Amino acid sequence: MTKRFLTLMLAAFTFFAAHAQEEEVIEVIEETVVNDAFITPVISDDMTIDPEQNEQWRLGQYKYSAKPKNAWELGVHAGHFFIDGDVDRKLPGGFGLGLHLRKAIHYAFSIRGDLFYGQAKGLDPHMWSSPDATKAGTAAPGDNGGGLVESTFSAYKLSNGGPGYWFPSHKTTYIYGALQGVINIGNILFHNERNKWNWYMTIGAGLDSHKAELDLLDGNGNPYFNLIDQTQWTHEKFNTKSGRQDIKDALEGIYDGEYETEGFKKAGIFRLGDETNIHVVFTTSAGVSRKINKRFNIGLEHQVMLSDNDYLDGIKFRTSEDQTNNADIGHYTNLRLAVNLGNFDSVTEPLYWMNPLDAAMNDVAALKQRPELDLTDADGDGIVDMLDQELDTPDGCAVDTRGITLDSDGDGLADCKDKEPYSPPGYQVDAEGVADVPVACCITEDDVNRIVDEKTASIRSTPTVVESGCGEWFLPMIHFDSGKSYIKPEFYGQLHHVATVMKMCPELCIVAQGHTDNRNSNEFNNVLSYNRAKAAVDYLSSNYGIDRSRIKLMYGGEDNPLVNGSGASNNYMNRRVEFRVCSGNDFDMGRPAGASVNSGSVIQGSQYNGNKSSGY
Repeated sequence: MTKRFLTLMLAAFTFFAAHAQEEEVIEVIEETVVNDAFITPVISDDMTIDPEQNEQWRLGQYKYSAKPKNAWELGVHAGHFFIDGDVDRKLPGGFGLGLHLRKAIHYAFSIRGDLFYGQAKGLDPHMWSSPDATKAGTAAPGDNGGGLVESTFSAYKLSNGGPGYWFPSHKTTYIYGALQGVINIGNILFHNERNKWNWYMTIGAGLDSHKAELDLLDGNGNPYFNLIDQTQWTHEKFNTKSGRQDIKDALEGIYDGEYETEGFKKAGIFRLGDETNIHVVFTTSAGVSRKINKRFNIGLEHQVMLSDNDYLDGIKFRTSEDQTNNADIGHYTNLRLAVNLGNFDSVTEPLYWMNPLDAAMNDVAALKQRPELDLTDADGDGIVDMLDQELDTPDGCAVDTRGITLDSDGDGLADCKDKEPYSPPGYQVDAEGVADVPVACCITEDDVNRIVDEKTASIRSTPTVVESGCGEWFLPMIHFDSGKSYIKPEFYGQLHHVATVMKMCPELCIVAQGHTDNRNSNEFNNVLSYNRAKAAVDYLSSNYGIDRSRIKLMYGGEDNPLVNGSGASNNYMNRRVEFRVCSGNDFDMGRPAGASVNSGSVIQGSQYNGNKSSGY
C-alpha cells in the first residue's frame, strides 16, 4: 500500500511540475522544410530584441514573447508615370523607376523611404490660343481658350507677329524623396500558418523637383504656323475619339520633337540655387505583394503624388476663362521587386510576413497534445499506466520503479517464478531458475572478468554509466509513442537528469541515438529514428542551453532492438532514444534520405504512405 501511494505521488508530481514550468513540447521540423517561407518560423531567444524576456515567456514566467529581430527590405521599382494636368497625357507616354528601403515597426505597420525618378509627356488635341487672339479679329474663336499667359509663350502672341494659337506638347522630368508609412493586415491569420499575399496602403510626405520643357519652336527657332489647317482641326473632329487621335497623329508629324523651351517657374518658391525648384509632396498608394520565398517578394502598386504645383506640365491655366488653379497630379503604376536583407540564423523575415498569432496558436495546439493525469493501474503492480513500461505484469510479481517485473539475478526468469532469485552469476540455470554450480568450485579472477564482460554485453536495458572526474552517473533512456517523435511529458525528468549530468561534467560528450521498432520500412524507420534523436537533442539544447557540439546525433532505425520479438511492450521498449558517453567512432549523422515523417507535434510533415501496417 505504501509503495502504491508513493508511486501515485510521484506520478502527480511529475505531471504538475511539467505544467508549472510550462516546458514546451518541442516542435520537430524536418530539415527539408525548416527554411520554407510558408511554415511556422523557428525563433530562438537570441533572435529577439530581449532574449531574457523571451526565455521567461518560454518557461511560462512572463505573458508575452519578445519581439523578433527582423530583416530590412530593399527594393527596386519601375513602371508607367504620367501627369494628370491641363495637357492631355500620352498613354503610354512616360516611365518611372526608383528604390525603396522598408523596416517593420510592428506586424501591421512599417516605415518606407522611397526615391523616384520619372519622365512624362503630354500632347493636347485641343486648340489653345493667345489671350489677345480674339482682340485682333483672327479666325481663332475666343472661346477656344487661352492659357498662354506667361512670357514663355510670347512667340505665339499676335502682337509679336505670332500665330496666336497652338497645341501644347510637353516633356516633364520629375524626382522626389519621401518617407512613407505602410499599413498592412494580410499577415493577421487565424486559419493557416503564413500568408503568401499582402495587401497594403501607404501615406507619406517628402520633397520633389521637376523640370517641364515645351516643344514651341521648329528647327529654325520659329513658332509653328497654320496648325489648324495642317491638322484639319474642327469642333466636330475634336468631339470624337478617333478625331482627337487623328489630330495628335498630325501634330506628331508636324512637331520636331525637340522640347527646347523650359516651362514657366513660379517665382518666390523654395529653390536650391536659382534653378532647381523644390516643393512639398504628399504621396499615397495602394498595392499588393506576393512572397516568392523567404528572401524575395514582388509587388504591384499604384501611387499618386500630390503637391501644390500647377506647372508640372508647363501650363498654369486650362483656358483664359477657366483660371482655376488646380494642381497637377502625378500617377505612377509600378512593379516592385524586394529582397530581405540579413542572415536568417539571427533575424526573421520582416514582421509584415509573420503571423503575430503564431506563438499563441502553437502553444494551444501543444497543450492539446499533452496527456491528462491518469492514475489508472490496470495490472495492479503499483505503477500507474502512464509511467508503467510493462502494462501486463503477472499478478503477484514484484516490479521495479518502471513497472518492469523484477529479475534480480538476471537469469531471464522473474523473481516471482524463480526458485533461486539470487543465483550465482555466470552459471547456467534450469527451468526453475536454479544455477548449476559445480561442487567444490572456487571463483577465480578469470571467472570474475568473464562474468563482468558478459553482464556488460548482455544487459542493455540499464542506464549507461558515466564515470568521469565529476563523479559516477547514470544516463537514462526515453521512449516514444508509436509513429511519433515528440517528447512525452513523462520523460521530462529523464532529460532533466541528462542535462544536469552534462552541466556538472562540462567536458562530457554525449551520444543521443534514436531507434524504432520493426513495423515499417528501413527507409522510413531511419528517418523516424533520426527525428526522435533530433527531438531529444533540440530539447536539451533549447531548454537547458547545452552546447550543441557536445551532443552527437545518431540513429539506428530498427537495426538494434532492445527487446527481441513483437508485442506492445516489446515495441514500446524499442521505440527509444539512448544516451551514452561519446567514443572515438561517434559522429553527427545527417538526416537520412526518405519521406517526411509525421512528427506528432504542432508542425505536421506529410504522412508516410508505406505498404506495412502503421505504428513504428
